[in-house]
Amino acid sequence: MPEEGNLLQAAVVFLCAAVLIVPLAKRLQLGAVLGYLLAGVLIGPAVLGLINNPQSVMHISELGVVLLLFIIGLELSPRRLWVMRKAVFGVGLAQVLLTGSLIGLVAYYAFGQKLNSAVVLGLGLALSSTAFGLQSLAERKELTSPHGRLAFAILLFQDIAAIPLIAMVPLLAGSNEVTTTAQDIDHMARLLGSIAVVVVGGRYLLRPVFRIVAKTGLPEVSTATALLVVIGTAWLMDLVGVSMALGAFLAGLLLADSEYRHELEAQIEPFKGLLLGLFFISVGMGANISLLFSAPVHVLGLTLLLISLKLPLLYLVGHLAGGLNRISALRLGIVLAAGGEFAFVVFKIGRDQGLFDAHLYDMQVLTITLSMAVTPLLLLLCGRLAKKDKVEPIAVPPHLREIDTDTPRVVIAGMGRMGQIVARILRAQKIRFVALDTSVESIELSRSFGGVPVFYGDPMRPEILAAAKVEQAEFFVIATDDPDTNIKTAELVRKLYPHLKIIARARNRQHVYRLVDLGAEAIRETYYSSLEMSRRTLLGLGLTQAQADARIKRFKHHDEQVLEAQQSIYDDAGKVMQTAQESRIELARLFEADQIEEEKSLK
Repeated sequence: MPEEGNLLQAAVVFLCAAVLIVPLAKRLQLGAVLGYLLAGVLIGPAVLGLINNPQSVMHISELGVVLLLFIIGLELSPRRLWVMRKAVFGVGLAQVLLTGSLIGLVAYYAFGQKLNSAVVLGLGLALSSTAFGLQSLAERKELTSPHGRLAFAILLFQDIAAIPLIAMVPLLAGSNEVTTTAQDIDHMARLLGSIAVVVVGGRYLLRPVFRIVAKTGLPEVSTATALLVVIGTAWLMDLVGVSMALGAFLAGLLLADSEYRHELEAQIEPFKGLLLGLFFISVGMGANISLLFSAPVHVLGLTLLLISLKLPLLYLVGHLAGGLNRISALRLGIVLAAGGEFAFVVFKIGRDQGLFDAHLYDMQVLTITLSMAVTPLLLLLCGRLAKKDKVEPIAVPPHLREIDTDTPRVVIAGMGRMGQIVARILRAQKIRFVALDTSVESIELSRSFGGVPVFYGDPMRPEILAAAKVEQAEFFVIATDDPDTNIKTAELVRKLYPHLKIIARARNRQHVYRLVDLGAEAIRETYYSSLEMSRRTLLGLGLTQAQADARIKRFKHHDEQVLEAQQSIYDDAGKVMQTAQESRIELARLFEADQIEEEKSLK
């Protein structure tokens, strides 16, 4: 058993627990988060006792949440956040107030808690886990889904709401520490000053710094710079009493439009994953499992009560206020029904201030931990009920990772249905190409047809693009089925290889506009098949072959004109709607004119 303070032995314990337990949990389709929680319980003081002081690693593990929020900020932009303002401050506020009020009333009337204790319990348990929720969504590739976007908006508001809640707990406890007006003014000035430093630094100072670091050509210096930005911002915000995670999110948001965004994300991602796993392990270590055996009915009952109170409210908020369908609203409720990491902080302050005793504190911590552990099981059940199970990825054989290719003329990202057709045609033409995909099944299927040069690799990683010799290609074909991945890939390829011609798959008109802005030629994935279906429908309804072909040709020409006209105004929903209505009237007029001309020619 490692002695306290022996970091090397403690690191071995953590890594062994993660390596042994997490793959097993993934194998059982329980998710990585539950695997980390179980690993923490096993090595914690309640079971094996390999780590006797969970608090010793909690501060380090909190950096995982900090890095997670920084990367999320990088993937947003101030303009996109402004678009989300109704979801963040409307739906998010409604969720916190409704859930906090309901749980507070239950604590006051059903459990006899004092009013101030009930308020703290209600608002604390209304918060959900940012790290847990976003990690669960990321594992299932649902961050860009409707319920994923709304979950992010609610979690962002909860992180903001946690700041005044933490400050409010001593006041509710009747603390004798009353700050003076001068102290309040000083604290507010330091808070505003810190935010100003982050805003000014993110806008005007960091880009020159990254430019200088990039010119050194030393990857380790780039990594150190990226970590300095995140941890330095978190430390600065922590000094003035702001959530470290929220400070990191603000820093990422300010760098979202930076040309170094992909570099920052690539440097931070490995640390984020490892430290986030450590965070969940530390949560599992901190749970007082002995309560589960001494008072199982109380613990399990409280866990069930917490989920049964939060989940229906989240479902209603998501369905009524967020506009989600029933399945998406249910998924939202399941993801956010568990308690959150900020509740640990709030309840610890409440215990220290005498709002509730140590036994109730331990009971709440264990309840929150168990609610996190139950969530992956509920998500799995929900997925099966919705008949949308996803196959867990299998281990990638080494020979699929080694990209061995001659000079390609074309690089294909994504070997799904569209990518395979492109590859078959290029191969028949004896045109050299290399294909990249992150699905082992797709790769092995393509290779089974004999010598197809397809390899395992994420096209959003610069080192993968370099290994595929993208700089020597003429065309880069983006055929993955995720619109956001296509846009990010096009953005990265355009930045790294400006000479390349990019042809990208687009899901709808909005994606076409964004891809065109990046200099890519966008191909709508269902456009041509829809035209063919329309042509055959017209034939079945009595039009001649020539008439049906003429209508389709007319529509294509008209639609291309509308698409070009809307390119400059696609951010203005009102103007887009107006041009769409005008185009429908114009198309009907053109079809009517064509019909008149045809009737005249028949006379």
